[in-house]
Amino acid sequence: MTANGLRNVAGLRCVRCNQTVPLAESVYTCTACGGNLQIEYDYDAVRRSWSRDELARNTERSIWRYAPLYPVAAKIETPPIGWTPLIPAKRLGKQLGLRSLYLKDDGRNPSASFKDRATAIALARARDIGRDLVVGASTGNAGSSTAVLAAAMGMRARIFIPHTAPAAKVAQLLAFGAEVLAVEGTYDQAFDLCLAATQRFGWYNRNTGYNPFTREGKKSVSFEICEQLDWQVPDLVVVPVGDGNIISGVWKGFEDFKRIGFIERVPRLLAVQAEGSAAVVHALEGDGTITPVPGRTVADSIAVSMPRDGEAAVQAVRASGGFGVTVSDEEILAAIPEVARGAGVFGEPAGVASFAGLKKALEQGRIDTNWSIVLLVTGNGLKDIAAVMKIAGEPKSVPPDPEALADIFEKE
Repeated sequence: MTANGLRNVAGLRCVRCNQTVPLAESVYTCTACGGNLQIEYDYDAVRRSWSRDELARNTERSIWRYAPLYPVAAKIETPPIGWTPLIPAKRLGKQLGLRSLYLKDDGRNPSASFKDRATAIALARARDIGRDLVVGASTGNAGSSTAVLAAAMGMRARIFIPHTAPAAKVAQLLAFGAEVLAVEGTYDQAFDLCLAATQRFGWYNRNTGYNPFTREGKKSVSFEICEQLDWQVPDLVVVPVGDGNIISGVWKGFEDFKRIGFIERVPRLLAVQAEGSAAVVHALEGDGTITPVPGRTVADSIAVSMPRDGEAAVQAVRASGGFGVTVSDEEILAAIPEVARGAGVFGEPAGVASFAGLKKALEQGRIDTNWSIVLLVTGNGLKDIAAVMKIAGEPKSVPPDPEALADIFEKE
C-alpha cells in the first residue's frame, strides 16, 4: 500500500507566531521564533479525494488506514500499530454515575504504549529523507517504542534516558538493540543533551515537542475513536499529559476530520497532570504561559518539568472548550487496581492518570454525567511493575498442605 498523504501537505505553521514554512528536511522548529511547528494540509484536496465511504471499504486495521492525512510518502513495515480496542467500561461508569464511559487501551500496541503511533510517522519521515539512525530522549516509553519499530525496519536507535527510568522500559530498549545512554539527571536534562547532540552531529531527532511528525502519529487515536463510535463524537476525551504532545495530537486528529467534513465538531479535552508535574494545567488556569515545575511524580511517563509541546497543548485544550485538573500520586496509584478490576485494563501509572483525573473532575462538578466520555489509557501496567506493587498488595503465603487451605477458607 502506498500512502498519498505527502502530496496533501500544504506546509508547516508555527504554533507561536503563525509563520509558515515549506516541508523540508532541516525544519524541526520555527526558524523565526523557535516555536513548535504543526503540519498543515490542503484540506480541500483531501476532501475531494477521500470519503467516509472509501474509508469504510478499507480493510487495513492499523494507523495506516488514514494515510491521506499523514505527511509521509508510504507506510512502514512494522508490527501492526493502532486500531486498539475502545472498551465500553459499563461497571466503572456505573460506579461513577456516568451514562457512557469508554477506555481506549493503547497498551495493546507493539511496545505496549501509545508512543508507537508517534514513532511510526517519525520513522517513516526518517526513511523518506534517507536516514537510518534515529535518536531521542525518553522516560522510557518513547524510547522503547523507537527501539521496537527501528528494529523492525532495520534502522539504528540511540536513546537518552534519565537514570531513574523503570527497569522494564530499559529492558525493552536493550532487548530490541537500541544504544542506551543513561543520563545522570532528569528527563528534561536528557532531552537537552539529546538536542545538543542532534545539532552537533546531525542525527535525526524523534523527540516529541521538537519533531512535528510525532503529533501527526498521535492524532491517529482520534481518527479511530470516531470510527469506533460509529461517527458519534464523544463529549469529552480525557488525556494524561506530560510534555503536551499527546493532547495536542488528539485535538489535531479531531480537527483534521472536522476540516475534511468527516465529523461536525471537536470534543472537549480534559488534560490530567500529576500535582508535581502540572505546568500545562497551571498555564490553563493562568494566562497560558508555560513555566517550569519540579516535574516530580510516580508516573514517570508524565514527569516533565518544562513541557516541550506545552504551548500547543494549552491551545488545544482551550480550542476544544476543555479544561485541566491535577491529581496526587496517591490518586494515580489507586487508579491502577480500580481500572484493572472495574474494566479489565491494566495500565501503568501515567496510563491510568486519566481515570484519576476523571474522578477529580466529577468531584469538582465540572462534568455532566450524561456526557459520552472516552479515557485514554496510554501504557500497559507491565511497563512499571515497581510502581504497581506499591498499591497491588502482597500474595498470601501458604504451605503446600490442603489442610492449611481448609483452615483458611472453611472460615469464610
